Amino acid sequence: METRRLELLLELSRQGSMRGVADELGITTSTVSQQIAVLAREVGVPLIEPDGRRVRFTPAGRRLAGHAVTILAAVEAARVDLDPTAEPTGTVRVSGFATAIRRALLPIATQLAQTRPGVRLLIHEYEPAEGLASLLADQVDLALTYDYNLAPRAKDSSLQFFPLWSAPWSIGVPERWAHAAGPTSTQTMDALAGEAWIVNSRNSADEDAVRTLASMAGFEPRISHQADSLELVEDLIIAGQGIGLLPADRRTRPGVTLLPLPDPEIRLRAYAVTRQGRAEWPPLALLLHLLDSVKTPN
Repeated sequence: METRRLELLLELSRQGSMRGVADELGITTSTVSQQIAVLAREVGVPLIEPDGRRVRFTPAGRRLAGHAVTILAAVEAARVDLDPTAEPTGTVRVSGFATAIRRALLPIATQLAQTRPGVRLLIHEYEPAEGLASLLADQVDLALTYDYNLAPRAKDSSLQFFPLWSAPWSIGVPERWAHAAGPTSTQTMDALAGEAWIVNSRNSADEDAVRTLASMAGFEPRISHQADSLELVEDLIIAGQGIGLLPADRRTRPGVTLLPLPDPEIRLRAYAVTRQGRAEWPPLALLLHLLDSVKTPN
């Protein structure tokens, strides 16, 4: 049913006559009568009946007028909620990988609590594949994901990707392997050809990047361990269980050395991802703006 006809019915319940509705809304009495008649046909029951020169509501008409208050209020709330110029309010469900949550999302959550109390964040820690699956299932509104330049992720056309930042990565090795660093990434990889590798347990991107680098050096890497936490990767390196990719700007624990990868470089690329057509929702648009302005490694 047309909301405009519900507006006329609600106004009729307040004015008590079609002439009163016509005068109030600046339309003709016949227009009011015709639209109420169309509404009655849409719902399949009489809504009004003659009462001298006026009309009175049938029981069904009065019930529908009561529903009209709720329906029209909900429509107006939705219009305001979706208005790009409206004050952002609402709950935004966000998934993100741990680094993005720590570096970007938590400072924004603190800022929003102080400056935009009407915007609430619900944060879920997910690896990229998990976050994208939740986004496609409409379980979150925004996913913070990443890939590597040497292992680009295919982009679903139903999603919209917003680049956020990129950061170089290195190879974390025990201190005794510090001498393995070469002038190029290929030479460094060649020196590490016999070592065991530690890769992510919930995301294949770093394993794909390692395999790409190793193929350039002419060997297949020996993947031995999988760990979700960077801290655990460092523990395994110190224990002599293998080597693995770590952020180049990470302050490592004693016993771990970072070997640079200058040519070709491995860079993590972070994205904010939404479903197509959702980015203009005011709370989400605000969050995307704040994420874009966060100072992160380049």
